[in-house]
Amino acid sequence: MTRQKAIGFLLAGLNTFACSYFGNYVFFLLQQQHGFGNRENLLTCALHGLLYVPAAWAGGRFAERRGLTASMKAGFAGMAVAMVAGGFLNSLAGVMLALVGWTIAMCFTWPALEAFATQGESGDGMKRMVGIYNVVWSGCGGVMYFAGGMVFEGLGARSLFWIPAGLFALQYALTHWLESQPLCSALPAPPKQQQPEEAALHQPVPPQTFLRMAWLANPFAYIAINSFLAVVPGRSAELGLSVAQSGWFWAVWFLARVGSFVLLWQWGGWHYRFRWMLAAFIALIGAYAVLLLGKSFTVLLAAQVVFGLATGLLYYASLFYSMDVGETKGEHGGIHEAAIGLGICLGPAVGAAALYLAPAQPNAGAFGVTTLLLVGLAGLVGLRVRR
Repeated sequence: MTRQKAIGFLLAGLNTFACSYFGNYVFFLLQQQHGFGNRENLLTCALHGLLYVPAAWAGGRFAERRGLTASMKAGFAGMAVAMVAGGFLNSLAGVMLALVGWTIAMCFTWPALEAFATQGESGDGMKRMVGIYNVVWSGCGGVMYFAGGMVFEGLGARSLFWIPAGLFALQYALTHWLESQPLCSALPAPPKQQQPEEAALHQPVPPQTFLRMAWLANPFAYIAINSFLAVVPGRSAELGLSVAQSGWFWAVWFLARVGSFVLLWQWGGWHYRFRWMLAAFIALIGAYAVLLLGKSFTVLLAAQVVFGLATGLLYYASLFYSMDVGETKGEHGGIHEAAIGLGICLGPAVGAAALYLAPAQPNAGAFGVTTLLLVGLAGLVGLRVRR
């Protein structure tokens, strides 16, 4: 691995630390300081997703046309400014302003970081880099969620803004330094006509169909993820967990996802195999329902493991096929991220709408999102059958 690639993975890890801390624990701040319940947190998450879709699309196109490091610098600088503004504006409007600015700017970093990890690679090198990238960001996300509650309680709610602001500024400086290095122009050029791996050519459906199926399935994974994360403060209150205890307990599925990424990186038998995507989608639906409705800590822990494994495969499939099929990796990374944003928006929006329409039924949100996931399952099967 070149020094340039190593710095790219360092940037991905730092970005995950900063974005995970603010993005996950802002719901606790809104609950504790501004009286938000499940409905309001779900709507906030839906707003985040609504902005994410066009911003990720634009971020991917910007990275493809203006350059990966230029896109990273724009994103890191924008997120740092948004966090500083939120840190000084101690109000609900300040939180929302920071959330909006952070969301838009963040979408100029992830497509570029994903493409940077695989730039100049083909074949086994691309698979290896996707594997390392997934383990880096998911591992950092799991660690930050586990420790984030303790940091939130120990340093106070304002640390949600100042810690990420410092990390984003550091990332901007690292990217600026990276651009100045001669190694920046030393990456090998990708092959002129990259072909998907051999396994893709022996399936009943073409590789492009697997890419479309993955782009459909991954948003539904994020429908489940973000519908769940937005109500974690409420679920933790039901279970009698403090903010720190909530971080420890609900980090299990993050860590299970890391294990899933390690397994999928080392074992390629799932590549271009529809049955694995189908099994993961079905497991996702069952685990989501248990996480929202279960009462036993043991059952919830088991559901978290299944949830982490399922979301891991669906995410990995989307990113892997985005990089394996076609040449425009930055733009494909933007589509991959825009699809994530669609899930971030739709799931919480449906959950919030269900709670507003049936306020007397506290589980209405869970039922509404589960129904939406079943629609996604039907769509996935439809793509496969249609060929």
